[in-house]
Amino acid sequence: MTTPNIPDYATYIAGLPRVLAGAAVVFRDTEGRVLLVEPNYREGWALPGGTVESDDGETPREGARRETLEEIGLDREPGRLLAVDWVPGTGRPPLVAYIYDGGVLAQEDLKAIRLQEEELLSWRLVPRGELAAHLPGALGRRVLAALDVLTENAGTAELENGRRVG
Repeated sequence: MTTPNIPDYATYIAGLPRVLAGAAVVFRDTEGRVLLVEPNYREGWALPGGTVESDDGETPREGARRETLEEIGLDREPGRLLAVDWVPGTGRPPLVAYIYDGGVLAQEDLKAIRLQEEELLSWRLVPRGELAAHLPGALGRRVLAALDVLTENAGTAELENGRRVG
């Protein structure tokens, strides 16, 4: 009996598909407006957050906290997971995006925001009705789904390209 030719584990893992992971936080003010940041490396707006450094063993929750501290200077433990979104790759690997609740920021919190100048130009508070104009496509749908979870006091939204499934 012959032994099948099995590649070593590292070779097997290297051949598997790759997926990016991102994590962001939805912060609101006392009027329910959402905190958005304006990146300097691309057009449009975003939530505070970014890529999870999984090669360093970082979890999505840890990545959301790290990115929030780096980008806007607020060191906050993210709240509950509001949404998970599978975004197919177009010119890049697919993305799994995690959205956490950042809670409500008081006036003193807003005054304490310090932007990471290497990546961000500005920040603003945007009412729900204006989010689609600032966050087009899957990102806008993802943020609105996360806000729906908060409003409905529901579990976690499962999304595909920003659209609810399941």
